Amino acid sequence: MIVHDPHEIVTDDMFVELHGFVEGSDVFVKLEGLNPAGSIKLKPAVAMIERCERRGELVPGGRFVESSSGSLGVALAMVAAARGYHFTCVVDPNVSRQSLDVIRSLGAAIVRVQGRDANGGFLATRIAAVHDMLDSDPKLVWLNQYANPANPDAHADSTATAILRELGRVDHLFVGAGTTGTLMGCARHFRAFSPWTHLVAVDSVGSVTFGGQSGPRHLPGLGASRRPELYSPDAAAEHVLVDEVEAVRVCRHMAGRYGLLLGASSGSILAAVLRAAGRIPAGSRVVALSPDLGDRYVQTIYNDQWAAETYGPDALLPLLPARRNVAA
Repeated sequence: MIVHDPHEIVTDDMFVELHGFVEGSDVFVKLEGLNPAGSIKLKPAVAMIERCERRGELVPGGRFVESSSGSLGVALAMVAAARGYHFTCVVDPNVSRQSLDVIRSLGAAIVRVQGRDANGGFLATRIAAVHDMLDSDPKLVWLNQYANPANPDAHADSTATAILRELGRVDHLFVGAGTTGTLMGCARHFRAFSPWTHLVAVDSVGSVTFGGQSGPRHLPGLGASRRPELYSPDAAAEHVLVDEVEAVRVCRHMAGRYGLLLGASSGSILAAVLRAAGRIPAGSRVVALSPDLGDRYVQTIYNDQWAAETYGPDALLPLLPARRNVAA
């Protein structure tokens, strides 16, 4: 295959079967981190930029801004470089050093906020910084991944469609909630074409998206300190909050047991699968959506010192085996 631009390379058909992860059921991890941007965010990045182009909001040499915890920033920087746009990425202290270096290497500018917002996170602070930039530059375009319909559209048309195309029957689907673009896009597609699939939405403890109590979080990816405009509470049949230390332990388990280095969001999603193991009927087909791989987390969740200092010694404990399934 020959493509004109790197952002055209979207690997949407790669799944890893996790033998023994949930006894008696087939568990598949959909790997979204194998494209050149390293995450699922490449799909909405392209979709949002192309929507602005169709609407005449972005023209050659144009400028746009977006708030990101890291992965979308990398994807947007890649597309901006290829299409000749000037991109400014607004980030916070939780962004990984590697993501920052990649965004800079792709030619984007970075604005880094420091103060936590009223809910203990950084999202509202990042968005306030975006509004300040818009006020001072009337030609600047904000993609606004939290409300942009192109975000869920990309996942309804690509991510969810690929899952059903490649696997056929899916009994349980576990999807993370950050901007909720992936969640809402998958919910729409599965509601239309596989309404019997039990969709589980997964978020981090400290996020307010599902109505939980706000609190500080240390890992980028899932979670929000304000509810994204895209989100609808009826999108999923079940909502699960996972503590970050649990996600860290699952990530480290996946590396040691399966040789699979996954990102923090993937650890949260697989932790939710393990929690549900006792309620998943034997013979089920389970899909967990993995937004990115773990190379950007080697200095954090895979670093013993960082994990222990951040979460205490429990972060280094091995996982207990998953419970057996109930009978179908």
